[in-house]
Amino acid sequence: MTDVARLAGVSHQTVSRVLNGHPNVREQTRLRVRAAIEELGYRPNRAARTLVTGRSQLLGVVAPNSTLFGPASLLAAFELAAGAAGFSVSVRRVRVLDQPSIAAAVEHHRDQRVAGIVVIAPTASANEALAGVPAEVPVVTVDGDPERSAALVTVDQEAGAYAATRHLLAAGHRTVWHVSGPSDWLDAAGRVRGWQRALEEAGAEVPPVTPADWSAAAGHRAGQMLARMPEVTAVFAANDHLALGVLRALNERGRPVPAEVSVVGFDDVPEAAYFTPPLTTVRPDFDQVATETLNLLLKRITGGESGPVRRILTPVLVERESVTAPPR
Repeated sequence: MTDVARLAGVSHQTVSRVLNGHPNVREQTRLRVRAAIEELGYRPNRAARTLVTGRSQLLGVVAPNSTLFGPASLLAAFELAAGAAGFSVSVRRVRVLDQPSIAAAVEHHRDQRVAGIVVIAPTASANEALAGVPAEVPVVTVDGDPERSAALVTVDQEAGAYAATRHLLAAGHRTVWHVSGPSDWLDAAGRVRGWQRALEEAGAEVPPVTPADWSAAAGHRAGQMLARMPEVTAVFAANDHLALGVLRALNERGRPVPAEVSVVGFDDVPEAAYFTPPLTTVRPDFDQVATETLNLLLKRITGGESGPVRRILTPVLVERESVTAPPR
């Protein structure tokens, strides 16, 4: 920093202000300092900066070792939001969302002296494991259990499923069949609750849940079974990959969508608009989830927010061509 200050013809303190984005620096001076930084190839020493300021610019994330669209999109959005705020992100992926794995990942981040930790915890086992995280560690949970006493940011899965089911009922279907995600996932459980509540409020029959995982292959298997049932005219799939499998199975069985069966998914994957037919689905705003998560974590790091806090964000229904009135 002394070399940069000498080359730019400014004080050491001015260089520090430029590096920290301080507003009280003239633009001409800021440009001169930036030019000197580029010429000298200077890079701030993050470890030294942490010692001086007492605050790390590194955030830790504990995430499932998964390529599923939801967790992957959320992680990517959080990294972008953190970078825009001047933070780096260290990601620790765990194969199993249990207490030993999450505890080890949290300790890894603490050894790195992170300022705070985000835990993407979509399963019940992950939420139980968070009980062991030391109270002094600033932690925000994403996709966790809304009933747990913690700092949480999540999508309102129940509201999204409710909207999807109501949309199918409003099209004239007498009831809606549901292909669910894995039973141990909190997202899947919330979507079941929303689907069931919409049917019960409408006085419609509540069919048995068709269990599956999150894959298109599981949706295809479920769809093959549902396609053989003439009473099935509407299906709500717990995610878009399941919906894709259902669409394929219905087509194979000669039950065109939406002429004979209407289908709605969840997540609005980028390919959903290009399915045949384009898929009506529920869109969570992962950028908003990431921003809310970052803001809440920074408040907890600085002591501006403590105790149980919940940010529950409502997804929106995206109407496309996979829903119409049932055949008469």
